[in-house]
Amino acid sequence: MGQRNARNSRTLFERESELAAAEEALGELTGLRGDGSEAPGRPRGALLAFAARAGLGKTTLLAEIRRRAAAKGCTVLSARGGDQEQSVAFHVARQLLQPQLAGAAESEIRSSLGSWYTIVGPALGLCAPAEGAPPDQQGLRDGLDWVLTHLAVRRAPMVLVLDDAHWADPESLSWLAAFAPRAEELPLLLVVAYRPEELPDHAEAFRKLPGRAGQRPIGLEPLSAVAVARLVREDLGSRADDAFCRECWAVTAGNPFEAVELTAKVRDRGLTPTEGGAYLLRDLAAAVKGSGLIARLERLGTSTVRFAWACAVLGTEIQPTLAAAVAGLGTEEAADAADALRGARVLTGVDTLEFVHPLIATAVYRAIPGGIRVALHGQAAWCVVDEGLGPSAAARHLMETHPDGDDWIVQQLRAAARENLRAGAPDAARRYLARALREPPPFEERAAVLYELGCASLLTEPSTTVNHLRAALEEPIADPELRRNIVYRLSQVLAHSDRLAESSETLAHEISLTGDARVRLRMQSEQFMWDAFRADEPDSPARSRRLARLADRLTGRDLTERYVIGLRAWDATLRGEPAHVALQHAERALTGGLGWAEAGRGFEVPVLVALTFMYADRPVRTEELFATGIADFESQGWHGAHLSFGYTLLAYVRFRRGRLTEAEDFARAGLRLAERVGAATPVHWYSVGVLIEILLARGRVAEAARTAEDYSFGPPFPAAVTFPDVQTVYGELLLARGLTKDAVTELSAAGRRLDPRGIRNPAWCPWQLHLARAESHDTPERAIGTAREAVDRARQFGAPSAVGQALRVAAEVSAGSARVELIEESVGHLETSPAAYELACALIALGTELRRAGRPEEAAEHLYRGLDAAVQCGADGRVDEARDELAAAGLGPRRPHRAETDALTVRERTAAALTVRGRTPAEIAEELHTDKRTVVRLLSAVYRKVGTERTGLGSALEERAAQ
Repeated sequence: MGQRNARNSRTLFERESELAAAEEALGELTGLRGDGSEAPGRPRGALLAFAARAGLGKTTLLAEIRRRAAAKGCTVLSARGGDQEQSVAFHVARQLLQPQLAGAAESEIRSSLGSWYTIVGPALGLCAPAEGAPPDQQGLRDGLDWVLTHLAVRRAPMVLVLDDAHWADPESLSWLAAFAPRAEELPLLLVVAYRPEELPDHAEAFRKLPGRAGQRPIGLEPLSAVAVARLVREDLGSRADDAFCRECWAVTAGNPFEAVELTAKVRDRGLTPTEGGAYLLRDLAAAVKGSGLIARLERLGTSTVRFAWACAVLGTEIQPTLAAAVAGLGTEEAADAADALRGARVLTGVDTLEFVHPLIATAVYRAIPGGIRVALHGQAAWCVVDEGLGPSAAARHLMETHPDGDDWIVQQLRAAARENLRAGAPDAARRYLARALREPPPFEERAAVLYELGCASLLTEPSTTVNHLRAALEEPIADPELRRNIVYRLSQVLAHSDRLAESSETLAHEISLTGDARVRLRMQSEQFMWDAFRADEPDSPARSRRLARLADRLTGRDLTERYVIGLRAWDATLRGEPAHVALQHAERALTGGLGWAEAGRGFEVPVLVALTFMYADRPVRTEELFATGIADFESQGWHGAHLSFGYTLLAYVRFRRGRLTEAEDFARAGLRLAERVGAATPVHWYSVGVLIEILLARGRVAEAARTAEDYSFGPPFPAAVTFPDVQTVYGELLLARGLTKDAVTELSAAGRRLDPRGIRNPAWCPWQLHLARAESHDTPERAIGTAREAVDRARQFGAPSAVGQALRVAAEVSAGSARVELIEESVGHLETSPAAYELACALIALGTELRRAGRPEEAAEHLYRGLDAAVQCGADGRVDEARDELAAAGLGPRRPHRAETDALTVRERTAAALTVRGRTPAEIAEELHTDKRTVVRLLSAVYRKVGTERTGLGSALEERAAQ
């Protein structure tokens, strides 16, 4: 930029330490010292931050760093914040990244950005926003992270320079502040300069980021008298005497910008730089800034002043023709004004104009009389639109105008809001729409503006969104579709704010008013969905009956009907109807498609349908649906609550399959995303609850308790239904910690909450099983009754994993020979289920009971099998339990005379047993809830380990069991 070039060739005085820090950072980045020799160690990036008040030379210092970086062969990305552009979303990000991408053909950019193209393209001005839901802010930041990381690796070494960061737009600055710690992991040097007293709240992270100076930025100090004297003599020659130079230092207070401008004024006035003329310096220095600068500007003439005002309103990178249009000047008059301002060292540049220094731009802008400034912004908005730069470019000017009931302004602000919202900048969209309301809009459009404002605030400011949408419903609305959309949005945000009863009531009211049968069905489906999540629903059984009658007569011809059928599948699961009934409805719901990112729809119903398969022991189908759904989220750029739910519930699926190590990884990924969304949100309850349950299964009780304490996981619990049920998980945690009375209290409360609603499936919520274990300490007879009721409910549902788990707990709380009978039946059910962890628990429990019953050979077989299964699951606590039982039986922790790699896994043993019974691989795949290819791999492993093929498998297995 011209302004930078005007000041780049000047010597930098008293900045040796700052340049040394930059040179060291560049050396570590490039692997080269300043003298060109190789630096020790591998190249690495860093963050270099400079903080100083205005005029102390930040821009000049950054220009020198850019020059040195380019000389060392670095790719240099450069941007500068602007006082007038702070409200323009992604202004800085576009300066940094657009030049690296915009020169290529669209096909090349698409190829380079891949799936990120439609997510980051609109934010960077590379393409128009796509139709449909916009990316969430975290997804967009992840996309920008990917682009910058990709560029840093491909064009390494890279130096990113951001000047005047205090004026950067919030969207860009918050992204860079979050990205900055990663610079050390990349071939990237991130250099930032800002005024510390003007750094906004959303950029506070820059103050705390560890850079080259440790936990603080590098400060720039005013120049000493000696340095100012050298600067003066470099510009005015050696004839400048000591008294003159010292007076220059005194009147500028060592400010480099003011000293440079002062010497220029001395030269322009032809003043002799000696003690005799030193008394004039104070007046000359006053003309450099503030009122003195404005007085000097006014002497250049009215047209020149108007042109300067227009430039100040336009900000940075000013097009002369646009400035002329804003100022109302002709071409020649504008050219003369630009020449005069260049001569007065106010502006620099030719094709693109810049102020010589931001201090001058600020002074000029603030000197514009209030009424004229408002008018100039209004004129700038018209000119920007007329130039074809779009409503977003005009919106920042319209924000500075006074409300006047102008419909054109309303339409421009609404259009700018739509562009920003779809590009991933909802905060900017909210600002524009709030200003449009103040204009105000025409009476008949007020509801539409309120609705758009509510959509822009949907999940980030839920209470504000509710107010906007309710206000919209109070307005007269001629368009029935607009009213319906307002109702859908309002019910959605109420539900996501844990106000499910209000959500249901809002829909019920609108259902009673609408005469359109299809609209009524859509609203009923929404109401059924939110009622399914209500923990305080007054008459859940009645709602279930209505839902069943409605779903049974629907064919699934459109998305609304499929949503209703999907909700019927989920309701059957919760109520513990036979699993085949739930699965039948789930399959009906999927026929015709049930996408997770449907426009105008939530993802809740598709998730519930997928989980129906999991509870019915079809986890492979569940994971297939989750893989597709998570891919939908990622393609939309939804990396916040949506993706957190996806990872968290996928962790729960892996947990129920007994793959605890993988489950923990997914749960922690989901929790990291949930923390970005915010504490006490539904997704936060889900993620913490799943993680605690996994930690308990792995035997890490103390860690689970710390996790609950760290995330305030405890009463009061949310009003929404969660999976797993958070109160039940909390009761399970209390039981694991030995707090049985407290566990009984919480688990009994969970039962009183769920039973009246007809939610009685222990596969979904095993509160009765945990309650029975807690009651067995003080009221064993009651515990047996509780467990038996849970077994009956599990048998009604019919999923082998549910029946097997219930029988295992029933055995645990029973006495005498019944324990062995119950646990043997439990193992039989679990061996045909995908619940590997529950099978490990049952095998160890059976081995323990057989050892106590004096049947050591059988005990050993089951304990070894349980140990193998626990090891494969990652259930460390169960591994220790199995080894303790083996030690009590006088056995070692491994099967005698068998290599560890020669032991059959639980799934291999089951596949082998079914093969001996004559089942085909396809039948075995169905039994094991997997695919045929996996069965073939399992059997190949069996044949290799037992040293025979299928024909001799039966005898080989018998011989192996005998060993």
